[in-house]
Amino acid sequence: MVKNIILKSTGGMSAPPTSVCWKRFTRILAIGFLAGSLGACSSFDFFTKKDDTPPDEPADRLYNEGLYLLNAKKDPREAVKKFEEVDRQHPYSEWARKSLIMTAYAYYQGGEYDDCVNSAKRYITLHPGGADAAYAQFLIGSSYFDEIPDITRDQARTEKALAALDEVIRKYPTSEYANSAKQKIEVARDQLAGKEMEIGRYYLKKKDYTGAINRFKVVVTKYQTTRHVEEALMRLTESYMALGIVEEAQTAAAVLGHNFPDSSWYKHAYALVKTGGVEPSENKGSWISKAFKTAGLG
Repeated sequence: MVKNIILKSTGGMSAPPTSVCWKRFTRILAIGFLAGSLGACSSFDFFTKKDDTPPDEPADRLYNEGLYLLNAKKDPREAVKKFEEVDRQHPYSEWARKSLIMTAYAYYQGGEYDDCVNSAKRYITLHPGGADAAYAQFLIGSSYFDEIPDITRDQARTEKALAALDEVIRKYPTSEYANSAKQKIEVARDQLAGKEMEIGRYYLKKKDYTGAINRFKVVVTKYQTTRHVEEALMRLTESYMALGIVEEAQTAAAVLGHNFPDSSWYKHAYALVKTGGVEPSENKGSWISKAFKTAGLG
């Protein structure tokens, strides 16, 4: 009975253990071969896959395309893209240096003044001794200069223009941009003097004579070469007479008459001191007299 049970149990088995192992082995082998085949295909694709990245364009071609867009097509924005591409593809080349200054110039031509300033400053930082460093500094000053507002508004841009253009003359006095910088400086100084005059006249109208004198004093001491200095001296005469400080009023009128004898402002100043029963007379110890002697105008 035991024997029959054993035979029944044996007969109920689907396959001997060795057969099962063989099937498992062949199955694993097949899966491994398939995986290996797929891996081989993947590896083959890795080595044979085509690179879709476009090759770098020659630096000189990109640069000249930028020049063409800027000069012939009058399209500074597109020109900037070409110049910036030179810097991206050929960052350490001489073409990249040239393209950087041209980027600044293209921004300037397009009226993108902040971008121009940033590009020009980057050029000076990277190439402080470069052939175009003077021009980069001039572009910075010119960008600020072109945004000078009217005298009724804040003059921060005018101050920046003056500082940047002064830098051109200080660092590059023999450059071809020095004379142009000087001309722009005179305009900027005249603008700042005009702002001081506007505020001084406001105080004068409000009968704040001390406040007015302080503003006119700035014009006389800092902006003597501007067209506003004649009026500033007359307004000083007016303010001092209103305060009863006659000697200073006489000095302001006398200095005005000495330096600008044909000025219509001198006629006004002369008439003002005459109303007080005095004549224009210079006090050599006055700050007004000293200011003009320091400037070489006295």
